[in-house]
Amino acid sequence: MLKKILSTMVLATSLALASDTFLHQFFNDKVCDQVLENDGYFKTCYDYKVKGAKYVAYTIDGSLANKGNIDERPRFYPDKNIPNQYSSEHSDYIRNRYGMDRGHMAEDASFDYSQRSLNAVYVMSNIIPQHSTVNRDKKAWAGVERFGRAIATKMGKVDVLNGVIYSNSPKRIGHNQIAVPDAFWKMYYNQEQKYQRCFYFENKPVLSFCKIHDIKIIAEYVEDESIYNKVCELDIEFSQGFYIGKPSENLLREILN
Repeated sequence: MLKKILSTMVLATSLALASDTFLHQFFNDKVCDQVLENDGYFKTCYDYKVKGAKYVAYTIDGSLANKGNIDERPRFYPDKNIPNQYSSEHSDYIRNRYGMDRGHMAEDASFDYSQRSLNAVYVMSNIIPQHSTVNRDKKAWAGVERFGRAIATKMGKVDVLNGVIYSNSPKRIGHNQIAVPDAFWKMYYNQEQKYQRCFYFENKPVLSFCKIHDIKIIAEYVEDESIYNKVCELDIEFSQGFYIGKPSENLLREILN
């Protein structure tokens, strides 16, 4: 499934990178129940059945990506353009049983150069249930967002397309029964510089993802017994830190012998 998605994305971008034809295949009446323009800052393909976004597209302006940096974030607010029976509210996420954050599709850090642009990305139609460890981890979604801003700064701008993958019978949260995605992807591309790159994340705890795909995990800074016990509780295979052993020139020799 993943290989098919990525192959399709690479082929599509190779043929029609950043063109209206390319984006039209994701933003049209057959794919979307409603296309939202969001004051021109980003575009959303909204699905009534899952009560969330399927695709979100926008451009990161390198000259604005690190400008402003407004500290105080707005409150989340419902999208009045969507019929009430298909919309979501910030309260749907409170104490939900799956550990889901309010995950931005068009991220706030790329739009905090003005109050108006920042307010735009806090509309609930731009938010999906995203597992907290994926949403906040610097090596997961949060890290990919920082990578995008760095690329935009280097190239002058970068176009972004986000996709959200739902199962036929998704888990749901909140009073409005918002569908929880199985996975999501983010693609960066720049037509002038012939650049493209795509990232894919399953919507589950990072530890679970690593174990499923047999990726070894190392816990760092294990300095005392309490931290070590927590590492064992999480079933992390490897640890390093003063509690395990202090740095030694003979450490490798001691291990091998």
